Amino acid sequence: MLTGQNAFAKTDEISTIEMVSILELAVEALKIRFKAQKTKIHLTVFKDFDSDTSTELLPTLKNYYKFTTQPNMVFPIHNEWKTEQDYIDALSKKYRDQYKRARKKIVDVEKRKLSCDEIKKYENTINELYHHVAKNAPFNTFFLADNHFCAFKKTIEANFLFYGYFLNGKMIGFNTLVKNGDTMDTYFLGYDDTIQREKMLYLNMLYDMIAYSIKKEFKEIVFSRTALEIKSSVGAKPKEMFGFLKHSNSLIDKGISKLFCYLEPKTEWKERNPFK
Repeated sequence: MLTGQNAFAKTDEISTIEMVSILELAVEALKIRFKAQKTKIHLTVFKDFDSDTSTELLPTLKNYYKFTTQPNMVFPIHNEWKTEQDYIDALSKKYRDQYKRARKKIVDVEKRKLSCDEIKKYENTINELYHHVAKNAPFNTFFLADNHFCAFKKTIEANFLFYGYFLNGKMIGFNTLVKNGDTMDTYFLGYDDTIQREKMLYLNMLYDMIAYSIKKEFKEIVFSRTALEIKSSVGAKPKEMFGFLKHSNSLIDKGISKLFCYLEPKTEWKERNPFK
């Protein structure tokens, strides 16, 4: 469920054609498994690939509709940045002022890294905060299971980070991160929208992710899609990503390009450059 080329890993000895053939075999095996569970699969999607990889895949997936949606927002961490202060010093005055203003708003908010047991303790609140954000997203294809975060923590342990934000002892928001080699992937988050605005909580979450990733010497942060302009304002750059889509109904599949264009949200945004 991460944005980027996380669907598989392969050795250099395997060609692109062989790789896609194996992926298609895996897809057919999954369809059979779901059919046995009386679950019909309507859409098959391979996503998210950068421009070069999608061009390699195109001849093999010629029966699929190639699409692109909102860009993936990627934050490159400069080699000379060793601390959060180095990042702040690199900002122009306007965006340093934005940073200072945001940090002042959150002085009375406590941030805590939660264990699986603590995630389970706050599960109801976490689900409420998550659903508030997910339901207001311009485009959403699924909702997480109620126990998703605790289960995920058990699965990848220290590579999954869950941070809760508390005001007067009450959880008002959370964000999650996945360590992916030398890349930090942002995952799902949630917040109380009324408090979020007052405390500039979302912006502060972005700053916290940047500070942690610099401290731990990651090379980049994948901020994923949505909220493109605010992510741009902290230094993330857009990277176009592509996917391949096929519908099980042949009639619908013929018109999938028109249907996709109808369903895809159009987002107008202005790219920012916060650095000197």
